[in-house]
Amino acid sequence: MASSEADRRSSSPEEMDPPTTSSTVSADAGLLHTPNSPVRIRFPEAEKFSIYSKEEQKMLEGSSTAEPDDNSNIKMQQRLGLWNGVGIIVGIIVGSGIFVSPTGVLRYSGSVAMSLIVWAVSGILSLVGALCYAELGTMISQSGGDYAYINYAFGSLPAFLYLWVALVIIMPTGNTVIALTFANYILQPFFAGCSPPDTAVRLLAAVVICFLTWVNCTNVDWATKVQDIFTVAKIVALIIIIAAGIYWLATGHTENYKHPFEGTLWEAGAIATAFYQGLFSFAGWNYLNFVVEELKNPYRNLPLAIIISLPMVTLVYFLVNVAYFAVLTPSEILSSNAVAVSFGDRMLGYMAWLMPFFVACSTFGSLNGGIFASSRLFFVGAREGHLPQALGLINVHSYTPMPALLFLGAMTVFMLITVEVEALINYISFTESLFILVSITALLYMRYKYPDMERPIKVWLGFPIIFFVICVFLVATPVVTRPVELGVALAVMLTGVPVYFCCIYWKKKPACLRNFAYKLTFLCQVLCQAMPEFKQE
Repeated sequence: MASSEADRRSSSPEEMDPPTTSSTVSADAGLLHTPNSPVRIRFPEAEKFSIYSKEEQKMLEGSSTAEPDDNSNIKMQQRLGLWNGVGIIVGIIVGSGIFVSPTGVLRYSGSVAMSLIVWAVSGILSLVGALCYAELGTMISQSGGDYAYINYAFGSLPAFLYLWVALVIIMPTGNTVIALTFANYILQPFFAGCSPPDTAVRLLAAVVICFLTWVNCTNVDWATKVQDIFTVAKIVALIIIIAAGIYWLATGHTENYKHPFEGTLWEAGAIATAFYQGLFSFAGWNYLNFVVEELKNPYRNLPLAIIISLPMVTLVYFLVNVAYFAVLTPSEILSSNAVAVSFGDRMLGYMAWLMPFFVACSTFGSLNGGIFASSRLFFVGAREGHLPQALGLINVHSYTPMPALLFLGAMTVFMLITVEVEALINYISFTESLFILVSITALLYMRYKYPDMERPIKVWLGFPIIFFVICVFLVATPVVTRPVELGVALAVMLTGVPVYFCCIYWKKKPACLRNFAYKLTFLCQVLCQAMPEFKQE
């Protein structure tokens, strides 16, 4: 199942086009597909089942006489417009953090003014990184984000290690934390004065994970409408906070801004950690790259979505913190478990219930966006031969990667059993920074190695160099501040090496393993009414 990207990279730059995802179905049937030329799977047993229509069955057998059209292509459909892309980026970046605990920057910057500077600069630097990813996403027009870029530039093993960490920890654990936050805020009004029971929180989290997995399996349009609606809801909530803060300042309550730099921590280590916190508050700006194959006119809409989203989020984050500092003192912000709720209690009166409601809306939208985007990573990994082929199947009715979505949903629900989910996120944040660094390195490497490669978007060379330095900083900081978490993250990543050599590099596997993979793929085809991606011409 190993990827054959080495053959692709052996071509000269002039002969090399950006990777595409659609392929022509070969005339002969096969049991497994190769990464660069996917073919359908034809099983004799399929004739015993009636889950497909006659036309779909003909397509399975390769004997369809219908004229080729969009309905004869089993592939991810380009259904996402510009504003859907904006909704994905904004919806994932703006999670519960800005409502609940925007305290990390303040704690390490020490003052109101320095905190606001860190928020503004962090947003600008995130925009620089996102523009670099716009070049990568249009140059390598393949879903999967960092995985696709690392695989194309550096080969199979580094790409698999990223996929492994994402599979084991990053994606399911991140979604689990968001689901638990949602459940806590939904249940809180029913348990005034105390915390909701842990069992109830986890059960509700499991329900919302299953519901959003079903939505994403059923219809891409439904998933994007959910994302758009809840993105608007969270922006409305933030505008309410901003408006209340402006009103408070306009009525003369400027005492918290009389000494804006008072208490500033000027030590290099403290300022570096403040920027570390600020940059991670913008995490999610690269998620649209995970679904670039489903984006209409990606050469236009990918960079436009980034250019609209990042400045908007930066401005909103800055103004929300201005409002927080106007109403609450720094000590009140640092001591609050939910800053937006404390803000609402002071400013909104009997409408204070809006803040917990909007926090729940924000986390609901972020969870939906996370499920939508991260499932495509596993789909592309399976298509490239780095995961079981069963995860690379597409439902023939909804054109969604249903097996990958179900697998991600199951992994996310499974993570609910641990009581240290937040600790796992802390352990793995280093690895996320590391692979973003590898992706930016890939951009610089391909600028040098393939200077004539087609680049629909080419950013100023200073941008990737600046962001490369930022990524080195993000990777190096935990070496000093969190060495134990760094060690755990490296250990999790390195466990993928033996898995790679056993499952990917090793070609002559026993017949029992091949038969198991065969039956698993067939079972997923039947249960999910799914086929491998192909384009009939």
